[in-house]
Amino acid sequence: MRAIIKTLIGASVLSLAAQGGALAQSELLEEARSYFKPIPHAVPTVKGNTITREKIDLGRKLFFDPRLSLSGLLSCNSCHNLGMGGDDNLETSIGHGWQKGPRNAPTVLNAVFNLAQFWDGRAEDLKEQAKGPVQAGVEMASTPERVEAVLNSMPGYTEQFARAFPGEDKATNFDNMAKAIEAYEATLITPASKFDLFLEGNENALNAQEKQGLQAFMDTGCAACHGGVNIGGEGYYPFGVVEKPGADVLPANDKGRFAVTQTAEEEYVFRASPLRNIELTAPYFHSGKVWDLKQAVAIMASSQLGAELTDEDIDAITAFLKTLTGEQPVVEYPILPVRTDSTPLPDPSVMTAH
Repeated sequence: MRAIIKTLIGASVLSLAAQGGALAQSELLEEARSYFKPIPHAVPTVKGNTITREKIDLGRKLFFDPRLSLSGLLSCNSCHNLGMGGDDNLETSIGHGWQKGPRNAPTVLNAVFNLAQFWDGRAEDLKEQAKGPVQAGVEMASTPERVEAVLNSMPGYTEQFARAFPGEDKATNFDNMAKAIEAYEATLITPASKFDLFLEGNENALNAQEKQGLQAFMDTGCAACHGGVNIGGEGYYPFGVVEKPGADVLPANDKGRFAVTQTAEEEYVFRASPLRNIELTAPYFHSGKVWDLKQAVAIMASSQLGAELTDEDIDAITAFLKTLTGEQPVVEYPILPVRTDSTPLPDPSVMTAH
């Protein structure tokens, strides 16, 4: 009888422990849901730009077409390589005439969920962002007029622009180029990460270390800036709230959002980096100076929050961040329209280093 009683008591204790563990897991999930949202499986709506299959198909061709650049060598995919996490895995991108860009290229994956585009938020949306690199002398070095001349010289493009923008006179234009690229980029989302499965109710989607990292990420204060659907990208914050990192990480000559607003309070202010697929997009920060994700975690904890994390906490947060890698978009490389005799030729000076 005593053995039976001991067995029953033991089973009750185990049952209570299991209930306590389940309660703790439910509390973790509830807290996580207060900060984060899963990536939707459907293509999101875009303000001012109805997403259609015709625009997406056209935008995919434009995204991969190097003829939008003056050199005929660089496309959107050059700096936002869809086979490498949506960026180029370089400290800063290499553009026209082998010039080195000033900042690390942000990923294009899930960029549709960001508050604004670029590190300093100078582009309100993806269609405005698409116009920037095409015209930047350090990047694709072209002009709206040249882009329109290139696109209008190819019947394959003019016919597709007419289908994507029905009823418009002179539909093959620079603005519609940007809208089509935006429509395609809106499809470049990465749902169904381990963390998304967790947020959707599968509490076993994360292991013990990943859950520890999630808890530390929230408790330390990381989630205050890196929340929402994209785990970041929703606000602007000074880099070095508690202590500015060294000039190797935070170059003194790049004052971030100050260049956009000319407001002293926004010196060294940058958009919080989206952390989706972060394990795929090294190097890190706008300077691209940090290649190790654990080092990036430690720098952010000390510089932004004044927290000196233990190695165990850093390892756990890093493990959690790797659960943000979602299903990568299926990329079909397009067959591009054929040039004609009237298509502008590439700039012959393109191979000259500046």
